[in-house]
Amino acid sequence: MRVLLDECLPRKLGRELLGHVVSTVSDAGWSGIKNGALLALAAGQYDAFITIDRLLTAQHPIPANLAVITLQASSNRLASLLPIVP
Repeated sequence: MRVLLDECLPRKLGRELLGHVVSTVSDAGWSGIKNGALLALAAGQYDAFITIDRLLTAQHPIPANLAVITLQASSNRLASLLPIVP
């Protein structure tokens, strides 16, 4: 699966998603692009978008061919995210 990590997540999180091709928004050259436009761009190139932004799905339409995974953790620090990766 091709996965895109949101800018608000640590790059090192991608190393934990074994079996997937993981890129960051920065890797894709999309830093600073607003969420709505970012989702539209991602839909053409990725299967899933991972974020910690709980309001994203309420504020923006989600393209039908893109899964959006919203992580729920106490912070966006890697130590807080690692327990929920499995």
